[in-house]
Amino acid sequence: MSIISGLLQNFSPIHLDEMDAVKLMNRVDTKYAFTRTTLKELLPLLTQHYKILEIDGIRLPTYKSLYFDDEKFTFYADHHKGKSSRFKVRIRNYVESGLYFLEVKHRWKGRVNKKRIRVSDFQHVLLDESHEFVNKNVTNLGNINPTMWNEYNRITLVNIERQERLTLDINLKFNWEEKHRDFDSLVIAELKQKRFDRKTPFNEIMRDMGIRPYRLSKYCIGTLELYDEKTVKHNFFKEKLIKLEKINEGII
Repeated sequence: MSIISGLLQNFSPIHLDEMDAVKLMNRVDTKYAFTRTTLKELLPLLTQHYKILEIDGIRLPTYKSLYFDDEKFTFYADHHKGKSSRFKVRIRNYVESGLYFLEVKHRWKGRVNKKRIRVSDFQHVLLDESHEFVNKNVTNLGNINPTMWNEYNRITLVNIERQERLTLDINLKFNWEEKHRDFDSLVIAELKQKRFDRKTPFNEIMRDMGIRPYRLSKYCIGTLELYDEKTVKHNFFKEKLIKLEKINEGII
């Protein structure tokens, strides 16, 4: 058993049928980036404040996603421009459970609204029902196609006293066609709250550890890594990407 898997055994479990109260499909997200070494220091500090999602005895499940964009990479470009209204479209597979969902995430003025429908598998060409769902939830939708695979393991923690979830993603992998990029030492943390609360235990621990919030989506990280500057603009994200690479390499 890895050190991280061992540390996860110290959390009290929460099960899928208890998660309805913290679905938080409309929420505020706060993200952080740090190393696996920091994660090992962090987990023991969280056990008194959070329970861990456990499904069929698994506490570190695998997520695999297929992301979509149009030929101009409009979804990515809207993130790059910092538009207040922007979308992401993906099919996500919860690998161990065999579940697939087509998801649309809409960020609007700092809040995230996620909608999804159950599908039977990944779709390289969206089926009619899937296209209808996306078209209903994305404004000015063009012709979208798959652009990236993303895979990682996720720790999902649920606050014992507050309506919030904390996800900790490790072993991040991005690939498309012949290109691939792995972040073996990077951890992406995402605190999901109904309303932003800086006094929540995780935010306070991050502050005490000198780790500040870090705004960049996994989709944007993967797009930057897999596509050159002739295809997508890098300039506004380049500094952030360099920092993530340094974190992954243990330089900072």
